[in-house]
Parts: sequence; structure tokens; C-alpha cells
Amino acid sequence: MFGRRGQASQEPARAPQPAPSRPAAPERRASVSAVPTLVQQDGLIQRRSEEFYELKASIFAALIETIDLAQLSRMDVEAAREEIRDIVSDIVAVKSIVMSIAEQEDMLDDICNDVLGYGPLEPLLARDDITDIMVNGANTTYIEVGGRMQPTSVHFRDNAQLMNICQRIVSQVGRRVDEASPICDARLPDGSRVNVIAPPLAIDGPTLTIRKFRKDKLTLAQLVKYGTITPEGATVLEIIGRSRCNVLISGGTGSGKTTLLNCLTAFIEQSERIITCEDAAELQLQQPHVVRLETRPPNLEGEGEITMRDLVRNCLRMRPERIIVGEVRGPEAFDLLQAMNTGHDGSMGTLHSNSPREAMSRLESMITMGGFSLPSKTLKEMIVNSVDVVVQVMRMRDGTRRITHITEILGMEADVITMQDIFVYDILGEDADGRVKGRHRSTGIGRPRFWDRARYFNEENRLAAALDAAEKGEAAMPAG
Repeated sequence: MFGRRGQASQEPARAPQPAPSRPAAPERRASVSAVPTLVQQDGLIQRRSEEFYELKASIFAALIETIDLAQLSRMDVEAAREEIRDIVSDIVAVKSIVMSIAEQEDMLDDICNDVLGYGPLEPLLARDDITDIMVNGANTTYIEVGGRMQPTSVHFRDNAQLMNICQRIVSQVGRRVDEASPICDARLPDGSRVNVIAPPLAIDGPTLTIRKFRKDKLTLAQLVKYGTITPEGATVLEIIGRSRCNVLISGGTGSGKTTLLNCLTAFIEQSERIITCEDAAELQLQQPHVVRLETRPPNLEGEGEITMRDLVRNCLRMRPERIIVGEVRGPEAFDLLQAMNTGHDGSMGTLHSNSPREAMSRLESMITMGGFSLPSKTLKEMIVNSVDVVVQVMRMRDGTRRITHITEILGMEADVITMQDIFVYDILGEDADGRVKGRHRSTGIGRPRFWDRARYFNEENRLAAALDAAEKGEAAMPAG
């Protein structure tokens, strides 16, 4: 076979021998009970028996002795899977292992996932309803489904296997995780965000956190369907995106900031040149003229680091029409505000904050902590002249996500930034199932500050209709 060690593709297949370090007992036979059929419960693969892992380790060791990994790496995934399946079938026959077809298929899938994929994580990654996967050492894995945290029985053979999978993930994007560099941010090929923290910092074994992205990207229309915002509020957000307002999306961890940012970028004109700056590239823009930039950590000698601020400053020399910053965390806030205030209208970014007012304070704090010795009033004036709209998103206590504020920045009164809410979300209580009930409503302002900008882009009629409908209470709807 093509992938077998020391064999040409035209030679007949040679029966594999068990690894020398693991001599098999004479005609060791595994009973059916030793390889239990994997039971699906609540959609999750349950913990297998110790006999399963012992048998798998024996087969896996023989596979590694037989297969040519260099040739296997040059094959496509499907061909590699078929090669592994053929070799494992031979090994099962040589070892006289008694298995049903279903049990052998389970074993084959498990071994293929270990060699070609992410091992026990594969079944979780395949599910589109999971939003977060949290691995706390080899024996503990949690997921988030529908906004609720759930324990699973998925576990790894040991911490070494978990660490190998973590290293495989981060190496795909040119990063590393080990004792010398125990913290790492990375991403999966589908854009899902990955964080790894390894021992000795993680006491109970490597900790892996994956923020999964849906295969079919959410749109603003789908957010309306889920009750995240009303149709009128969605129209206002669409006009904000089309009218090239500078937007900050504020919210807590897991509140849906990046999802909303992806939705807003859908209204950018196809002809515009967009440059994105991210720690781990996860934005999924559909426009044809997009340049994606990603930060880089330092190497082993502590050199070569490229920070978010380096990216934002450099993209100003790349003739951008829109600058999208995945997450504003530090002194790059100053450069983003400079960009927003110097002709790059329609720029967007996200930051962690609990309210639009707090978001303004966070921006000021990040700039100050970056070493800029500017008076507080000067910083606030810069913010006012740069940011047009703050959109606040929140993860409710029942796990649902809601856009709670669409707030525009008006100006300054003395040393205070003045703001006004266009849309707000009122919490009305809970239903019998503990789901939060509430409604979105317009605050009834006559003309937002960006009205003239909407008029310039021929959107003022739709904006007026949406605000009028929301003010009359047509936007009121129960959450969930």
C-alpha cells in the first residue's frame, strides 16, 4: 500500500507486525465486551472502558510501526483515512481480535481522528450547535449549547495526548505552546478561536478553550429571528453600516461581539478596500477586496513580536477605506481613533465593556495605560470626534444574547461625553422556564446625529420609518 513504511506503491501489502515494545500475548482475543459499542447520550460520545483504550493503544503502536507518516502527510484526507483503515484492518486480523463491524468502525474512526484530526474533540467540533468547548485537563470537558454550560464524558487518554493535540492546533498557524511559552492564542481552519494554557501554569493539565464558529455564518436577519434585535433595530444597524458610521461593539465575554461585527460588515460595499487586524484571524468578511492581518508572538529569543498596534499603524499606509479591528485591548485604541478621525469613515472594532458609557471610559484607560500622556479632556474630545455609534450586546442570565443599546455619541458638556440611546432593551421579567422576557424599543428621539450622513447615502427615509415604527411600540417583542 502507498502509505506503508518501506514499500513501493506497486508492491503487494505485507501483513503488519506488532510493535517490538508491545509483544502481543499468544492469540490474545478481545471479547466484544472489551470493545463496547459507543453509546450516544445527549449527542455526546460517552466514556469508553479501560479495555478499549488498552486495545486501541496496542493497535495504534502497531500502526505507527507499519505506516509511513511522510507519505501519509502528502495524501489528501480521504485517501489517508482509507490507507489507515486498510492497515488497521490487517492489524486486527493478525492480532485475532474479535470485533463486530460496528465496533471496528468505532475503533477505526477513533484512530483516524487521532492521526489526522483532533482526537476526542472531533465529534464535538462536528456539531454545529456547540458554541464553546472547554477542556480542563485530560478527564474534564465542558461544552456550551444554547447558552447553557454542560459537562460531557469526553476525555483524553492522558495529558500527553491532550498536549499533542494542542500543539497540533497551534502549529498550523505558526505558533507554539510549551513550558517556555505556556500561553497561546490560535485558530482552527474554520476560523474558530483557540486558547491554550499549558503546565506549569495550568496545574491540572493543559487547558484548551475553543470558541466555535457556525458553518453557516449568522446574518442580521437571523439575529432578528432569534430575538437578539427587532426588525426595526436591524434596519437601524444596517443603515449605520451602509452610512459609514464609525462603530464600536461593546460587550462581555461570549456576548456575541464578533458575531455582530461579522453581521455589520455584510453591509460594506463590495468595491471598498477593507483591512482587518486581529490577534487570531476569525472575521469572515464576504467582500472581494479584503486584506487580513494577524499579530505574531515573539520567538524563543523574545524577538520578532508584531503587536496589534503595529498592525493598525501599518494598515494606515495600505490605503484602507475601512479598518476593522477584531478586539481593541490596549494602546492600539489610540491609533484606531486616529484612523477614524482622519478619513477612514466606517471603521469598526469591538471591546470588552458592560455599557456604552463604560466603553468610553475603557477607551480612555487603554490609551492612558499605553503611555500617552494626554490630558483627559483631550482624550475625550478625540473619542467624541472619532466614534459615532456604540452597540452594546449582552449575554443574559438564561444564556440568550441581546443587543441592549444602540447609542450615539453626541459631543462634550464640560468634561463629560454626552450620549443618547436610539434603541434600548427593557427586561420585563422571566417566564415559567426561567427565560428572560423583555422588549426592544425606540427612545423616541426625532433625528439621530448621523441623520445627515444617512441622507447622504439615501437612507434617511428607511431610518425615519424604522424609528417611527419602534417608537409606536411595533418593535416590542418578548425575548426567547
